[in-house]
Amino acid sequence: MTPIRLLVQPTQRIEGRTYADYGSVDECMEGICKMYEEHLKRLNPRSKSITYGVSQLFEFIDRMVDLTCMVFREDTQTYKSHNREWVKERIYMLLSQQAQLEGSE
Repeated sequence: MTPIRLLVQPTQRIEGRTYADYGSVDECMEGICKMYEEHLKRLNPRSKSITYGVSQLFEFIDRMVDLTCMVFREDTQTYKSHNREWVKERIYMLLSQQAQLEGSE
């Protein structure tokens, strides 16, 4: 288990800054996807189901004022900061793995 802290500032409003802690990189990436899904639900409250493409998810990430993923490094006992491009790469890898698993069932 690798401690991860996700720092998010969706808009210019400083009081909108927040963070969330996760136990793994994959868990954090799933948390970002859920954050986007919740955003879509607020925009479309009458919709029974929400669908989106990875490009729409990445646009959501890019529109955030700040999105940083801090990954704990056991060897140095410090957190390493990763930017939104790193986050998008990890999300793409996670979604690709999930699609492969679904395709093999």
